[in-house]
Amino acid sequence: MAKRLRILFAGSGAFGLPTLKELVDEHDVVRIYTQPDRPAGRGKKLTPTPIAVFADKAELPVTRTPKLNDEPLPEADALVVIAFGQKISQEQANHPRLGAMNLHASLLPRHRGAAPIHHALLAGDETIGNSVIRLAERMDAGPILRQGEVPFVANETTGELHDRLAEAGVSIVLRTLRDLDLGTAVELDQDESLATHAGKLSREDAALDFERPAVELARQINALSPWPGCRINVAGVASTLVRATAVDGLHYPSFINSDGLIGTGQSLLQILELRPDGGKPMRLEDYRNGRPWPTGERVWPVT
Repeated sequence: MAKRLRILFAGSGAFGLPTLKELVDEHDVVRIYTQPDRPAGRGKKLTPTPIAVFADKAELPVTRTPKLNDEPLPEADALVVIAFGQKISQEQANHPRLGAMNLHASLLPRHRGAAPIHHALLAGDETIGNSVIRLAERMDAGPILRQGEVPFVANETTGELHDRLAEAGVSIVLRTLRDLDLGTAVELDQDESLATHAGKLSREDAALDFERPAVELARQINALSPWPGCRINVAGVASTLVRATAVDGLHYPSFINSDGLIGTGQSLLQILELRPDGGKPMRLEDYRNGRPWPTGERVWPVT
């Protein structure tokens, strides 16, 4: 049986939930740190982070803090940081006996930054995975402690890949903790020449240009699903595209052909799933049963 360690956990997003749940089972999580409750939704109601929701329900000690660097940390063996959203000082990172580690959703040094999963799909990466790294002064630039790949799945959305990577991260975090405690962990410096940046995305990044190749548009649609979502208008009906793929063929860019495919600057775009405003995601063939998607109709991007 693995030695139980005293763990501090810092996280805000749902990406850290699978690992936190396992840490609670395998080790002693002495305190959880997360971002403060923030206004969300149409009513701007104060809403806790997914990590805070879990901690409260499980009756775990949780501190909502806008600045972890100002918090007095209890004695612990390690600090695990996942999707926290704050820069942590080296003083805080070095406080636990074994230091601090961060689970990042890319195979670093590729896709450093806030949106690694989106950018991996936008780039068409077929080799994807997680990295556990040491915290460093520069974002996501610390030495690599362990990495793990996940299988490539065609036409996967960011939402789906997010969940798979979150689950896959559990084992490499636990193995890294074991290695650090045993003194067998190996730290490898990142190759700076291979580093790429994965900055935050906005709704403007979801604007579609049907003069571009279909393969790029499909990546854009899948990568920006579920948020911010690429939106279109066909015959006066607006919807959000959920999943798409590129197929061979020619047609006028932005017009629907007789097979329901959309012409682009190169090849054809096949919409696999979409969500009408106010409705649920559905396959295109089901959507067309009750809504217009006529041959020769122009598809208008909604920005």
